[in-house]
Order: sequence, then C-alpha cells, then structure tokens
Amino acid sequence: MAANQRTVDSDKVWTTLLTNLAYLPGVLTLDHCLRRVRSAYPLLVLYTDSLPPEGLAALRSRGIAAQRIPYLLPTRSKDYSNDPRFYDCWSKLAPFSLVEYARVVQLDSDMLVLRNMDELMDLELDPPHLSADAASGSRRVFAATHACVCNPRKLAHYPRDWIPENCAFTHQHADPDAAQTQGIDPSVGPLGFMNGGLQVVNPSTVLYDQIVAYMEAEAVNMDFADQSLLSDLYRGRWVPLPYIYNALKTLRWKGVHDAIWRDDCVKNVHYILSPKPWDEIDDNGEWTGTEESHRWWVDANRERRAAEKEKGLSDDGF
Repeated sequence: MAANQRTVDSDKVWTTLLTNLAYLPGVLTLDHCLRRVRSAYPLLVLYTDSLPPEGLAALRSRGIAAQRIPYLLPTRSKDYSNDPRFYDCWSKLAPFSLVEYARVVQLDSDMLVLRNMDELMDLELDPPHLSADAASGSRRVFAATHACVCNPRKLAHYPRDWIPENCAFTHQHADPDAAQTQGIDPSVGPLGFMNGGLQVVNPSTVLYDQIVAYMEAEAVNMDFADQSLLSDLYRGRWVPLPYIYNALKTLRWKGVHDAIWRDDCVKNVHYILSPKPWDEIDDNGEWTGTEESHRWWVDANRERRAAEKEKGLSDDGF
C-alpha cells in the first residue's frame, strides 16, 4: 500500500469516521471541542461513499478536513440485525492503513472532548515491525481503554459472560484515585476486551494487511466487529489507557462504575448506545433529555452553533 499525500499539514491527526448524516452533528461538535481545548492537532474526517453530498458540504463550509476511505466490509460477516451500526464499524479499522501519518488517534463521532488529550500523540507504542510479530514480545501494538462488559441494559443479544464480575473496571472500585491515571492490564478479568471508540495507532501496511486477513477469516464469529477483531488478534498486547480518555457514559450510572467516575477528571465522554444527545433536541432547539452527561454535549453544541453564527456561516440545519 503506497503512502498517500497528506490531507492536512500534520503527521499526527485525530480521525473520526462518518458514513451518514445521522452522526454529522456529533462530528461538528467534536471538531469544535478539539479546537476549544486547544489541541495542537487537526481533526480529519474519514468518510465513505455512503455520505450524502450535503454532509461533505457541511464539513467544507466549516473548514474541517475530510478524506475518502473505502467502505470496509468482510466477505462473510456475523448477523448484526440487532445492532446494524456494527456493519459500519469495520471501517473504523482504516486508521491502521493511513501510513502517510506517523500517529493517528481515532475518535468515535459520538464523543465530547472536555479536556486536552494531546499527550496521546506522544504515547509510546512498539514499532510496527515488532507489533506484527506476536513472537517478538511486543505488548504495545496500539492503545485503547477497556470495554465495560457489565451490560447494564441487560441486552439479550449480548454475550452471557458480559457481567459485572468479568468487567475490568470492577477491579478498580477499591482504588478510584488510581483509576483516574492508570489503565487496567489487559489480562485483568477473563475477557480482556477493548472498546473501539478511541484507538491510538501507529499506521502500518503490515499491521493493516494482518488485520484485514484476520477479518476475512474470522468476522463471522465476531460479536462486536472491529472491537472483537482487535481484542482477539492482539489479545494482551495493547496498552490500556485509563477510562478518562474514553469515558463511556454508562460508567457514570449509579451502580455501574460510578465508584470510579469523577466529572472533574474525565477528558472525553463517549455516548454509547441510544439515544444520542442530538436525538434529544426538539424543533425549537430545546433539550428534552434527562441524563446529565447528555446536557454537557447539548451545551457544547449550542456553543458551537453560536460560534458559527458569529462567523457568518449560514445555518444548514446541522
């Protein structure tokens, strides 16, 4: 795979995937928040051909860089009719292919950056030639946070072993101070499962080819698409980040992992599951939700739209 020309003038970038208009408000507010916390690095939106032209126009009018990527889908896949979003999630593996950049930090578009996280751009990872060889002893292929496997909504189609006793975050309840600064060893708990919402990656042709080959061979057995793939292929070989970099909103819920959650330490909130915060805004622009962490996003979105109005941008409804 030959290196492409960089879309932005930086060898380190934040990326986010955009395949449809439903997540566009999230992308626009994500870009606003990265600028608000004064990140030194640009956001690059990775879009597929499924994105309508008005989506690209919205990015262009706001000066947000965008780069087309192929829609990645295995030849044979597990049935995701209970979670159709997982069909799009294979394309979240694209950052491993962006060899024109030295470092990519992939962010889901349903995230709210509250504090600067630029230190992730300098986090030590193993060189790709070591990472691709399991026998090399490499334990720093990429970095991510654990998934919460508590299944607090008791979704019937989730694996039966997704219970609090098997959740890595449960092991931190006794030491919440450490949870703010320390990740959990991937070997803690029987699952060792990562969440794909934030991935710190050194792109590599060798790694990407390895990932795609594994996807083609095993996708039919993967419950959570990209997350299952990376957790299985690089089991115990990734760098665990503290939850604050990918603070799943459900961790804050009482009785889940509120024992470790601290509002003043979280750097990046991840609005997993439905509804999304932008789904709770009525035609008059009023928030109709009740979850406090959703209000944070709504406030940031209002700030973003007000700033766009001050700049004279025409309101395109996003």
